Parts: sequence; C-alpha cells; structure tokens
Amino acid sequence: MSSVPPYNPPPPPIGSTPGGNPSVISHPKGTSILVFGILSLVCCPPLGILAFINGNTALAEMNANPGMVYANRSSITTGRILGIIGIAIAIIGAVGSSINFLVR
Repeated sequence: MSSVPPYNPPPPPIGSTPGGNPSVISHPKGTSILVFGILSLVCCPPLGILAFINGNTALAEMNANPGMVYANRSSITTGRILGIIGIAIAIIGAVGSSINFLVR
C-alpha cells in the first residue's frame, strides 16, 4: 500500500474569508455622508443635497454588489435621511421667509 498524503484544500480567494462568508468592508464615503447630513441640520442646509446625492450613489453601489457586506450601511442611510430633513427644513424656511417678506 502506498501512503497518500492528506488533501489540503486551496486557499480562499483574495478578499473573502474562509468558509465562504462574504467580506465585511466599509464604504469609503460612509463617514462623509453622515457628516454632511448632520451639518445640513446644524449649520449649512445646502449640504443636505450633497448628503442625499452621495447617499443614493453609495446605496446603489452597495446594492449592485450583493456579495459584499458593508459595515457602515446604516450610517449612510442615516446621513441620507438627515440630508432629506435638512433639505425640507431649508425649503420650509425659504417659503416662510418669502411669505413673511410678501406680507409686510
């Protein structure tokens, strides 16, 4: 009888973890989207537009690559929603100021 060495499976592909579980990564724009959303509420409402557009783009990129798991999906969604709220507050403020100006 000849001795057969034990079979060693090949290493996993680059970018994946052993066992076939998807890699967990952070989207590079996640933090900036959240910061823009917060700043749109606090001091600069036009940044809400930037948070909304970048948030939509980042979520589309995440949905286009279902094999990857993103660790900061919730912060991107939160920044996008804060951007929407900042835009709404800016519109309400502009309409209110216009009405106030026209009434006087």
